Amino acid sequence: MDDHHKAPLAAAGSTEPDSAGSPRPSAATGVPGTTSEDVTPHGEQADEVRSFWRRLGLPGLVDVHTHFMPERVLHKVWDYFDTSGPLIGGVEWPISYRCGEAERTAVLREFGVRAFTAMLYPHKPGMARWLNGWAADFARRTPDCLHTATLYPEPGVETYVREAVEAGARVFKAHIQVGAYDPADELLQQAWGLLAEARIPVVIHCGSGPAPGKHTGPEPIARVLARHPRLRLVVAHLGMPEYEEFLGLAERYDQVRLDTTMTFTDFAEDLMPFPRRALPRLAGLGDRVLLGSDFPNIPYPYVHQLHALERLDLGPEWLRAVCHDNAASLFGL
Repeated sequence: MDDHHKAPLAAAGSTEPDSAGSPRPSAATGVPGTTSEDVTPHGEQADEVRSFWRRLGLPGLVDVHTHFMPERVLHKVWDYFDTSGPLIGGVEWPISYRCGEAERTAVLREFGVRAFTAMLYPHKPGMARWLNGWAADFARRTPDCLHTATLYPEPGVETYVREAVEAGARVFKAHIQVGAYDPADELLQQAWGLLAEARIPVVIHCGSGPAPGKHTGPEPIARVLARHPRLRLVVAHLGMPEYEEFLGLAERYDQVRLDTTMTFTDFAEDLMPFPRRALPRLAGLGDRVLLGSDFPNIPYPYVHQLHALERLDLGPEWLRAVCHDNAASLFGL
């Protein structure tokens, strides 16, 4: 789960984005950005991941919930995870992919992730436009990353959201727990309307896991959807732990989707298990469930998320849709 302490973001200041060269296509894998010269310590894991999607007959994976952000910001986030702080439930949370930006992108490409995101978000006014600038630059130099943007309830939010849309943003990120704001705040209404009209998905962490916030849970999101029923919200972590309530919102609003981030893994099941009585409802929403991982901030190998979904035994058609086809259709890949 991507619930990070606010101090790391504040401490990052206005870090300039790191520069990097354009990805090169791989003769070996066909995945943009990976070459035979790109060596990572995750080769054995990559074999397992590629084996997973190949046996499903897929061209790769689409992961809608991965984190890329300015390096100083991400390092401060990792520092907080190392403290097992309250916003991550006070649990031990080792980072499995603690490496530099170039290596992290290479790892995803080696895994065969065809498209991924740069989930980033502010915790106070004045941050969102700067983060959007960094994310636009990252998308320009990382063509397999879906251009990601963010927002915050503040004066001018509609203006910079419109600017991001006009600059080519394809997905937005909102984090209700870390941002500590009401998603139904009047300051956000025009921005939500703009995104609904533009049909741009918003990956939103609005469930109360791993620690509740003042505005987490299904009720504030229900108020947003009542005003903007065509808004393409992608509820992160299946709404953990209010799984059934968020399934209900997806059943009511046909533009609401859910991502699988961390759900059904051994780690998440120990903390906030998914009720097995709700599996038929999840299966019934198979065309609106999207693969998410929280890479790189996960305390287990990437392939474990895939195996956790597979062991639900909802069938290969469901897995193909979740791990690739639904997101490929949503983003026109």
